[in-house]
Amino acid sequence: MSYVPLEKLLGEKDISMFRLVLTAAARANELAEGAAPLIQTESKKVPTIALQEIAAGKVFYHAKDK
Repeated sequence: MSYVPLEKLLGEKDISMFRLVLTAAARANELAEGAAPLIQTESKKVPTIALQEIAAGKVFYHAKDK
């Protein structure tokens, strides 16, 4: 089982838990629909891959303009 420390996901970046969950869920949906992973990983589970990508700095939250 892969573990992604919460401190690595939230610590240095100015991101809330809500935004983290939205970002991870959106990326996990993309991966489930067939998008290629942005990192090398042994994990096969899309939520874990999404969190690892966020921790690696490959996926970011961007607010939409109103």
